[in-house]
Amino acid sequence: MGFYILQRIVSTAPVMAIVAFFVFGLLYLSPGDPAEIIAGDHATPEQIEAVRASLGLDEPFLYRFFDWFWDVVRGDLGLSVFTGKPVAELIISRLEPTMSLMFLTLIFAVTTAVPLGVLAANFVGTWIDRVIMAIAVLGFSVPVFATGYAIAYVFAIDLKWLPIQGYEPISEGIGKWLSHLVLPAFALGSVYMALIARITRASMLEVLNQDYIRTARAKGQSELMILFLHALKNASISIMTVIGLGIALMIGGAVVTESVFAIPGIGRLTIDAILQRDYPLIQGVVLFFSFIYVLVNLLVDISYTILDPRIRY
Repeated sequence: MGFYILQRIVSTAPVMAIVAFFVFGLLYLSPGDPAEIIAGDHATPEQIEAVRASLGLDEPFLYRFFDWFWDVVRGDLGLSVFTGKPVAELIISRLEPTMSLMFLTLIFAVTTAVPLGVLAANFVGTWIDRVIMAIAVLGFSVPVFATGYAIAYVFAIDLKWLPIQGYEPISEGIGKWLSHLVLPAFALGSVYMALIARITRASMLEVLNQDYIRTARAKGQSELMILFLHALKNASISIMTVIGLGIALMIGGAVVTESVFAIPGIGRLTIDAILQRDYPLIQGVVLFFSFIYVLVNLLVDISYTILDPRIRY
């Protein structure tokens, strides 16, 4: 198992190198002249050339890429064009709100979706199954921003139970921290929950038709033990896979959710960077999110060997 984990860790290095190549290429694939956009409409040719030189656009592509990539390996993501601050420092300063939102979203989605999927599979074809799947379809179909605005109106504006926007650090108290994240986590988790619930139901239906499940029932084991001890454990490989793949949905949804609820996280930082055409900051944020996604999929691969010791690659 240790050798397999080492193999998977080593295999992520070329993946991140390829991702870095495409992230760096965003500067060259974007429409228009980045130097002219950053310099502004009233910039002189000399000012435009100065911006071009500061971005390294006057150098060969590969030379500039390897120079930038070496800085990234050392932890230097460059300087923001508009703030002049290091990109890594800007990302770290916005890290807590985004990680808090994604953590609560994951907890909410998994703890809600898995039991609902198991319940739907156990009562397949009944009204319980149809109601749960209808909720899943609705959650997957409604955009995150629409859900966010709807629940913000009901619970924040109308009922005044929760704050409508903003973020409080966890250092200010668990209650304040949690109250500002309940609505965003629910809005973001609705799509994620629907996806996990549907996959859980499908995986459980496949497992519940196996012979060992019928044998367990014949031995008189309780239905709860059969569902959650035997069936769910063997269906967990597919569930873990979709949890890992769904992180991409969560990352994309975090950008929208943070804008709706005015959370000062990396999602808002991404929007600001795009609006200002701050290319070094855009590159740094995209590279950071790519690293998170690759890391999560690495953890999912490692979890396979824990859930099923027979799996070896």
